[in-house]
Amino acid sequence: MSTLDDFIDQVNNLDPIMQWGVGLLSTLLVLAIVRFVMKKVVLDFVRATKFKWDDHLYQPVTQRLYSFIVLVGIQLTMLWVLSEDHDLNTALDPLFSSAYILLTTSLASVAIKIMIPVILDRFTNPESVTVSGSNSLVIFLLRSSVWFGGLYLALAVLGFELLGLLASLAVFSLIIGLAMQQTLGNIVNSFMLALDQPFEVGDRIEVDGHLGSVVSVGILSTKILTIGENLVVIPNNNLVNSTVINHARGGGGGKGRRISLVLDVGVEYDEDIAHVKYTVLQLMRECPYVLNDPEPRVLLNELGDFAKIFRMYGWVEDYADEFVAKDWLFKFIDERFKKEGIGIPFPTSVEIGAEYKETYNKQRKATNVRRARLQMIKEDKALAQERATARAEIEAINERLDDPELDKSERATLEESLRELNRVLNMFEAGES
Repeated sequence: MSTLDDFIDQVNNLDPIMQWGVGLLSTLLVLAIVRFVMKKVVLDFVRATKFKWDDHLYQPVTQRLYSFIVLVGIQLTMLWVLSEDHDLNTALDPLFSSAYILLTTSLASVAIKIMIPVILDRFTNPESVTVSGSNSLVIFLLRSSVWFGGLYLALAVLGFELLGLLASLAVFSLIIGLAMQQTLGNIVNSFMLALDQPFEVGDRIEVDGHLGSVVSVGILSTKILTIGENLVVIPNNNLVNSTVINHARGGGGGKGRRISLVLDVGVEYDEDIAHVKYTVLQLMRECPYVLNDPEPRVLLNELGDFAKIFRMYGWVEDYADEFVAKDWLFKFIDERFKKEGIGIPFPTSVEIGAEYKETYNKQRKATNVRRARLQMIKEDKALAQERATARAEIEAINERLDDPELDKSERATLEESLRELNRVLNMFEAGES
């Protein structure tokens, strides 16, 4: 014990330069040990876990821990070499305290940035449409509150009154606010968009007659790229006050880019309805872009002045394939109609193409019509059964939703099923309103 006391006395009796060297070397030694532990123990543990948030949190925590060790080492060395009552220690003590407060504030801010999305995802319905994007307004407000509190404490330690400074800037802020009213409105509305999230980058939206994909959501404006490759810049003020149609959120089941495809085709009045419906339905099932589930359908939608108008209903996996799917269907409808002898009328009182109709094999067409009628009887029965089943399921789900003891997760699942069933029914009513 005496040997240790003698060693401590010898170290304390070193000249100031040697004491500075010992203090700095001790700080570097502790820093090296902590760094070794962080890299060889903590990092291996972080990499072994299945979570992603600890991977993102490791680097910020490590950097601030190293900074904290360096600051503590310098301050302890100064307290050792110089007396605690020394003027330099007294003058620098508030600076060190402020630095510790700011380091803690920075760490808390980064933790909020990384952990809040994880917590929010934990309580998000997995069946809902998911979107990606920047920090929400909740995260921004929490981080701002943390930084405001940290800066207030740090400045208070240094002898500054933050609230007094803000009060002295009130008049100046009022003048700036009046001069930048529109700009500030755009900034505030950008936070409202972040909170409400009506769309995200990559979504196809329609606003003020402009249809295109969102390429960026900025602090002042939102930019969309139209189908004609035109960049439209919409101020956030206008966007918040406009009706936005988001074509990327209607798919359900977490498939945000799925889109409904509704097309019309007209045929001559002497064509058999079953024959046309069966021919078009077969083409929709053959189309590589049209989904088999939900099942595509063809319904007689209108008796026009010159034609019977049939409406095709289907779903496309990705709205980027919408126009390719239309091109495929119209191309093969034209070819298949010629093969089946189905005429597409012209809006004129003069009959065109009569010669072609007369030369077509009438017996062959009659056979095709009979076959199509038999098939469409089955299709119509299947459609009626599907709609009846959907209505029965909707009634059953509504009865279950009336149960006040239903837990939250089961209620969310039932509501999603209800939306999907209503979508099946409403799909065939889209063109009738």
